[in-house]
Order: sequence, then C-alpha cells, then structure tokens
Amino acid sequence: MDPVVHLNSTVALAGRFPALAGVDLSVQPGEIVWLRGPNGAGKTTLLRLCAGLVPVAKGEARVLGVDLRTDRRSIRTRVGLLGHASGLYDELSVAENVRFWARCCGADPHEAEAAMERVDLAPRLRDLPVDRLSSGQRRRASLAAMLVRRPRLWLLDEPHAGLDSDARELVDRLMVEASEVGVTTLFASHELDRAAEVALRQVVIAGGVVVEDRSMREEAR
Repeated sequence: MDPVVHLNSTVALAGRFPALAGVDLSVQPGEIVWLRGPNGAGKTTLLRLCAGLVPVAKGEARVLGVDLRTDRRSIRTRVGLLGHASGLYDELSVAENVRFWARCCGADPHEAEAAMERVDLAPRLRDLPVDRLSSGQRRRASLAAMLVRRPRLWLLDEPHAGLDSDARELVDRLMVEASEVGVTTLFASHELDRAAEVALRQVVIAGGVVVEDRSMREEAR
C-alpha cells in the first residue's frame, strides 16, 4: 500500500533558515500521527508543506501520490488543513461558509447541513456572521468546513486550542471515526495527555528533523 505521506530528506526554508532540515517520514492510510516537539521545531511547517503551502527546497515529498516538488497546487483541494487561522470568510455566516466549501468540492448541499450537525454546531449559530463567534465556535465552524470537503488527509495544528472539554472530545472522536474509514490524520499538539489517548503513533521533531518515531500501541502494551 502506498503511503499517504512520504518525505525523504525533505528540506523546507523559512527565509534562509531550514525550518525542515531533512525530514524522513512515511505515513500509511488511516494512521493518526501526533507531531510533537518544542516551539520552532518545524511541526507547523511540516503540516503546511503537506498542504502544498510551503515549497520543497531539497529532498523528496509526496502526498496522496502527488510530487510536491513539481505540483503543489493540486494537492490543496485534496487535504484539509486546520491551522491557527479559521480559513473562513468573516462577513459570511457559518452556513454560507460551509455551503461555499460544499459547492467548491462538488458536495451535495445536504452534506453542508450534515457537516454542521456532525460538529454539534447549534442551529442558532449557523446564521451568524463568523466575526461574531467565539474562538471555540469558530473552531467548530472551521471543522465543519473541512469535513464537507471530504479530504483524505487531515492536517491539524493544535486542534484542541480554544475548545471546551466537550469540543475537545468531539475533535478526538472525529479523528478516530475518520481513521476507521481510512482517512489519515497528522496533528501537532502540546496537550500531552489528550494527544496520547487518540494517537496511534508519535513523531518527535526537533531542529527540523525527526528525532523519534514510535507506535503508541506498543507503548500501551
């Protein structure tokens, strides 16, 4: 089975600085991989590179079979990136945002409603402009917009940030449910206990390289 993510000696620059200094990583379909490391280690850059937003300076990088050295644009419609910014249009309502992404990916309009229900987004919030939402409500709206696109690879940067306990459990449940149908997740998190409960694998990054890669299943034994 071909890996969803294949990085071999991958280098990515932030200016002249190597934010990724030769990363080796292979991720199989359905895996939930926890990216761990100190601030500035390269976790966010790795997620953005896999989303086609950061160019590959050296080495190999393939995501969902796409060679990111020659084609970064096409991968952007096939992955779901949940970063620190919401990725939503502030002046539009939540429902308008989710329906917009549904149209962009050719989804049925009913799938937009299903996505909002799946993230437990209260009906009273769906007609509000995004700029009137709390940070936690924006996070739920961003999740709904990602889900309606049906990406095969989820790239989540601190996905529990700004969420209450119920919403954090929701994020974990969504990752597990996605894994069960073959969707792959890479997520960066500083929340050690919560991340350890959901991850199938832990990859530690420091100085722009992978310094540790181990199965969480083996650890559980």
